[in-house]
Amino acid sequence: MNEARQITVTHSVEETLALGRALGESLVAGLAIALVGPLGAGKTHLVKGIATGNGLADPDGVTSPTFVLANEYAGRFRLHHLDLYRLRQAAEVEALGLEEMTGENCVMVIEWADRFPDALPADTLWVHIRAGEAEGDREFVLEARGGLGIGVIARLLNRGDFEDRPGDST
Repeated sequence: MNEARQITVTHSVEETLALGRALGESLVAGLAIALVGPLGAGKTHLVKGIATGNGLADPDGVTSPTFVLANEYAGRFRLHHLDLYRLRQAAEVEALGLEEMTGENCVMVIEWADRFPDALPADTLWVHIRAGEAEGDREFVLEARGGLGIGVIARLLNRGDFEDRPGDST
């Protein structure tokens, strides 16, 4: 199986937004991005950057969909932003219709994706976020096991958005 794994560290909210913007500029139709990290890790800030890189003019409109479960943002691709934190059963995830959210001209970003990993496409780009060594630092571990995610990581490397540093296990 083809795999890619890269690590980058941000030192501020602005750098997290910039990483998200680079991801947003590298999106491909049909991609699912799974975000994993504790409360306050920076998941929603990363999504704001992704939405901006995807062409959304006002990232202030990007909010965590914790209580509404899903938000949608315009751009080059229709960006579906989901939050699985409050869901308790796989049937609730199925009812969201994830298959349609990774269709033609669509991209899906899922916060708390680790709660229902089996509900996600096999070709999902996983982004694990954890606190770094210094206050405000965030470590982002990007893992891809399919062509779409591997392509995104390759584009980020080619752009120079983070160093080519394969990571250790999360």
